[in-house]
Amino acid sequence: MSVIPPDSPAQWAAYYRLRYEVLRQPWHQPEGSERADDDAAATTTHALLLTPEGYAAAVGRLSPAEPGQGQVRFMAVHPVWQGRGAGRQILEYLEEAACRQGFTELVLHARQLAVPFYERLGYTVVAPSHTLFGSIPHFLMRRQLVGERVDTA
Repeated sequence: MSVIPPDSPAQWAAYYRLRYEVLRQPWHQPEGSERADDDAAATTTHALLLTPEGYAAAVGRLSPAEPGQGQVRFMAVHPVWQGRGAGRQILEYLEEAACRQGFTELVLHARQLAVPFYERLGYTVVAPSHTLFGSIPHFLMRRQLVGERVDTA
């Protein structure tokens, strides 16, 4: 399985379905809340890891934040694929895209349970962030990309 940008109606449906099922549905949020106003922006990069059956194993998104800085959002891994490298594949894809776009730093707001995952991949906690849905603490995390090598082969 390889990470791709979604480009067909079926792939977009799988992408948004996973974002909803992992990031919104468990907290009784309405369908549609998994979408963001800037999802269709030309500067937004979407990443989708599809199973051979056409289901989303993992998804994530990169968009510009401050000058030289990208923000990773909407990282979601299907429970069956957690701990099997799917999240790492998505994040590496987004990091490579960030380097190609000239970003020197990435930031993200990680759920408390995901902080160790990001720390293993070189991100550091900057500060506590917000609490989503009144129950999910988040932490602002950062990773410098300066000097990173991106394989283009």
